[in-house]
Amino acid sequence: MASTAIARSISDLETIGGLNGTDIANFTDVSKATVSRWRNGTKRPQPGRERVLSDLVYVVKRLEDYYNNDEIRMWLYAPHPQLEGQRAIDLIHEGRVVEIFRVLDRLDSDGYL
Repeated sequence: MASTAIARSISDLETIGGLNGTDIANFTDVSKATVSRWRNGTKRPQPGRERVLSDLVYVVKRLEDYYNNDEIRMWLYAPHPQLEGQRAIDLIHEGRVVEIFRVLDRLDSDGYL
């Protein structure tokens, strides 16, 4: 495996976030084969997809302080009351990650999630 920042990001999503290649492909609107090419360094994501990937990594790493990888995966996929019933993965995909950051900031300040 190539040791690129993208490859490390994908590895973090898998190990910390409990996500798999199919999840990452779905989040970024590409095929699983494309995620594999990103992982092995033969291709780089387009800027919009790289933004989604980096936002997802950031959220997963913030959640790591509070949840295990199965819980993180569930947190991303489940409708969330703090997000008005929306799923974090959908907001990340839509570029609305600031809404998730607000929820994470409340979590950091010992707010209930």
